[in-house]
Amino acid sequence: MVKIPLRAAGIVAALALSGCYGTDVERAGAGALIGGLGAAALDKNVAGGALIGAAGGALADDLADFTR
Repeated sequence: MVKIPLRAAGIVAALALSGCYGTDVERAGAGALIGGLGAAALDKNVAGGALIGAAGGALADDLADFTR
């Protein structure tokens, strides 16, 4: 049986749920939350993780539209 660390499972679950938001502001907020939690789980800079997550969340639909 493969053991998945609880932190990794939480990060994967949060990323899977992050696609459920409609507006750029909602996605940015979810991205900031997920980025901050991910950084905290990995003992990294929480503010930096939140900033990167917010930017990624806000731009996610624009990049998806670009690739179509």
